[in-house]
Amino acid sequence: MDYVSTRGLAPGFGFDDVLLAGLAGDGGLYLPREWPHFSPAEIRAMRGLSYPELAARVMRPFMEGSAVEAELPRLCLESYQGFAHPAVAPLKQLDADRWVMELFHGPTLAFKDYALQLVGRLFDAVLARRGARVTIVGATSGDTGSAAIESCRDRAAVDILILHPQGRVSEVQRRQMTTVLSGNVRNLAVAGTFDDCQDLVKALFADHAFRDEVHLSAVNSINWARVMAQIVYYFWAALALGAPDRPVGFSVPTGNFGNVFAGYAARLMGLPVERLVVASNSNDILTRFFASGVMRTSGVVPTLSPSMDIQVSSNFERLMALTVPGGGAAVADLMATFRQSGAMTLPETAWQAMRAVFSADRLDDAATLAAMRRLKETTGETFDPHSAIGVAAALRAEVPDGLPLVALATAHPAKFPDAVERATGARPGLPPHLADLFARPERVEPVANDAEALKSVVRAFAGRNRA
Repeated sequence: MDYVSTRGLAPGFGFDDVLLAGLAGDGGLYLPREWPHFSPAEIRAMRGLSYPELAARVMRPFMEGSAVEAELPRLCLESYQGFAHPAVAPLKQLDADRWVMELFHGPTLAFKDYALQLVGRLFDAVLARRGARVTIVGATSGDTGSAAIESCRDRAAVDILILHPQGRVSEVQRRQMTTVLSGNVRNLAVAGTFDDCQDLVKALFADHAFRDEVHLSAVNSINWARVMAQIVYYFWAALALGAPDRPVGFSVPTGNFGNVFAGYAARLMGLPVERLVVASNSNDILTRFFASGVMRTSGVVPTLSPSMDIQVSSNFERLMALTVPGGGAAVADLMATFRQSGAMTLPETAWQAMRAVFSADRLDDAATLAAMRRLKETTGETFDPHSAIGVAAALRAEVPDGLPLVALATAHPAKFPDAVERATGARPGLPPHLADLFARPERVEPVANDAEALKSVVRAFAGRNRA
């Protein structure tokens, strides 16, 4: 399997190099040169597989030629055996055609675990084969950081530094990162937004000399392996609801666009995904885009759903690469315009191609609280703010009669206890393995919102661990 950059200038790589590189050398994101495709008969044959077995089956074509391809079934089994629910990603029915898929049964209680538990093991396996070491630098709006740290803590060949926007994640999210005291982990608090953190990480990757010096890598959803592993649960839900003989739709609370893009990737692979609903909070750049065809940034507004407090959705570039005429050069020009002016207008053909699959909705904080309260009263289920936005968008989405629409519940309600208590009057408790989270010592350091300052921190940390 060969991978190419969305911007068309970086050399093609195999899976192992894409895993370790993260971001392409030309600033783009990696995509398969050709998409693997399953026939209806092949999809039917997946029925009855366990989640780890399905994961290995769906992902194997993407890892063709990898040095660790043969290890994939074992790595999948190890990745998901510790999840709290025996189904790994259970489905619950809300009404005749609306469903919820719970993606918070991993160790850090968020959907990021479904990819990162595997990605950490893939790093270990590939690096062991190469006798190499990497420095992972990532930005988080709340959940990626803790999941990445949990997957990489104490690994022999990985150092990991995670940036989060100071004061803009929940206390549970922060503590899940800052209470990990492993020697190969460092938490950095940036005075700014998630977009600022993401820009700092991209600046480090753009400095090729620095990138080579510290062997820089990424676990954000810019890393193709993240998206690859998220494709699996779309197959899992669709198979349970009758695929390939019945189409299905999904409603996805969305910030950086990686999770919902994985649903689009599943469609490209032959899964009958008829509709993808993009569910946003007040930071509704994607909702506005799907309504107008114009992508225009505005200031990031802090909300009750901080993991979605994003104005630059990095993975949207992958969708552009698959729909914008003109190839990588056209994508690069559009992204340059967007970076310079904060706005870009996509060609009509690309916008219409996207709208054939995607629709969008938004809920502000007041509507989110109302949805959480109403869902508790009508279904008995307690949802965190992000999941509630996805469920509410699913319930009011206009879709064909009889189309099952699955809302992705992306975080455990205990990750956002203040918002849940405000909406429902009941404060959710943490699971047993995190019951003492608020008593654990924290380790976090402030870092300036400056790329050169960050390089100094990363260089010193990577050098110390290589000494």
